[in-house]
Amino acid sequence: MKYDILIAGVGGQGVVLASRMLALAAMKAGFHVSTAETIGMSQREGSVSSHIRIGKEVSGSLIPIGQADLILGLEPAETIRNLPFLREGGKVLVNTHAIPPASRPPGSPEYDPSALLSFLRANYPDVLCSDFTELAAEVGTYRAANVAMLGAAAGARVLPFSEETLKAVLNAEIPEKYRAVNKAAFERAMKCIRFVSGT
Repeated sequence: MKYDILIAGVGGQGVVLASRMLALAAMKAGFHVSTAETIGMSQREGSVSSHIRIGKEVSGSLIPIGQADLILGLEPAETIRNLPFLREGGKVLVNTHAIPPASRPPGSPEYDPSALLSFLRANYPDVLCSDFTELAAEVGTYRAANVAMLGAAAGARVLPFSEETLKAVLNAEIPEKYRAVNKAAFERAMKCIRFVSGT
């Protein structure tokens, strides 16, 4: 078995933490796991991506182009930037909450998140989209959007391990003072995406 997950976002969204939770859950489920991060100017809302490779058939820590089974996009533009990694028939789950670039080169087009989302929906009919940042804010803090996306992935049944395994890792790894709000974000996103996807 081999399963490759790529998480894409910008600095400050918790990409690396989400990656760590998935990797720990995969190990808890008995899988071999390899991970790697590519981090740009993360302190300035630069691109951040994390590769989680699961299974004994994995060779190398970075997912080759065209081999990702799942892309979790915490930001629309970063999702599209990483689409070349997606394999044919792979799944895409995207947070519709946009974070415009901190700076824009002269002459470059305006950042248009609605156009990006329209592109995703037109070209990837199975894409699952929701504003997980807003969802997380509604249960306590927008900072739990990354954990909400993990809940959505569990709810959509696109992970190679059970939601119970992932919940156990979150419970063990998230500090107690943040546990309740993250659990609420996870559970709400899981129910929301099951409703949207009909799973």
